[in-house]
Amino acid sequence: MTSTLSEETSATREVGELLANWPYPPPGGWTADDLDRLPQEGPHGEPDFFKHVELVDGALIFMSPQKRFHEHVLYGLRTCLNVQAPRHLKAVTQMDVVLGPRQRPCPDVLIIDSEVAKDRSRTAYTPEEVHLVIEVVSPESELRDRDVKPKRYAAAGIPHFWLVENNADEPVVYVYELDPVNQGYAITGIHHGRLKLADPFPIDVDLGELPD
Repeated sequence: MTSTLSEETSATREVGELLANWPYPPPGGWTADDLDRLPQEGPHGEPDFFKHVELVDGALIFMSPQKRFHEHVLYGLRTCLNVQAPRHLKAVTQMDVVLGPRQRPCPDVLIIDSEVAKDRSRTAYTPEEVHLVIEVVSPESELRDRDVKPKRYAAAGIPHFWLVENNADEPVVYVYELDPVNQGYAITGIHHGRLKLADPFPIDVDLGELPD
């Protein structure tokens, strides 16, 4: 009992130290591990203050409320991918990927190993466990989704990346594969209406009829 109380006191102290000089970062900057120690409430008791936050290049990024298009695409793609995925793969939404000490983005959709997905206590995955990353572009995150984050995913060796753009409230999917020579993504197709691919597994999705 004493040990448990001591651990709880230590954890509370660590969080207090992290937030002592908010909004300035702690000494040495924010790290991927810090996100697991942040409370839901803000430094002044704001509810759900840290609920939707990711770490990119050592900076905390607070994600804006989703628009309906964003939620529709996330749910639709996750549902379709899980129907078509082989048994050893699983689609999940909005789970973190730790790319390095200062990099912990939260992609919109991930394809990960099914065995890894069974662990319900996980808060993040490693690049080796991720087969595909999908980002749905929002107006406030265009630079990160189109430029910053894809470079970080490629550098970490994630083999497949999709970027979903909003074209008059219809999803357009830009598909990229990792070029092992240049360690960057090369575009392999732009898909309007229908998404049909062979990798990372056979996929055939009607983008205009995503499940709601």
